Amino acid sequence: MSFKVLVIPEDPTNNGYILKPLMEAILEDAGKPNAKITVLTNPRLEGYDHALKAIKEDLPDSYGFWDLWVFMPDADRAKPDAMSALETELAAKSVKLLCCPAQPEVEIYACAPYRGEIKGGWEAARQDVHFKEDVFEPLLLAHGDNRRAGAGRDLMIAETLRNRKALYKFCPELAELRDRIAKTIKSE
Repeated sequence: MSFKVLVIPEDPTNNGYILKPLMEAILEDAGKPNAKITVLTNPRLEGYDHALKAIKEDLPDSYGFWDLWVFMPDADRAKPDAMSALETELAAKSVKLLCCPAQPEVEIYACAPYRGEIKGGWEAARQDVHFKEDVFEPLLLAHGDNRRAGAGRDLMIAETLRNRKALYKFCPELAELRDRIAKTIKSE
């Protein structure tokens, strides 16, 4: 039987190149290596507020029957209490939603193998309010490929996923998500 997972980014345009392979690896590690993963592109979300509205109002009718939803916003506005309340609200609609805010943004996951190249170090990067401009874009120029769709984000996340142990260590929210998914699977 297939296990269908809907991954909800704030903006799928470039995040999809990172989130799809990332979620495939996390689901494999959580015990669902054959999960069917879809990064939401319809509706095309544009930011945190649009994503929240869609999760609460639009998506339950179209995707409510899916086994699991994973919301992966940037952490700047996705506070723990709000994410917990959102999960509870969707559970009341019979939707299993797990929220995993990316600290500080989804692109951090593609940067894990290049920690040594980050000026100021990894922890400073995880707190940088201008992470995309200060950290990610220089690394994308160095390790991506602007001739590819997503400018090589797929190459960077592939490198990240070669060492999942390090990824979970340096991005503990992903280790927590993996464990929450495994717990969800066991309770089915």
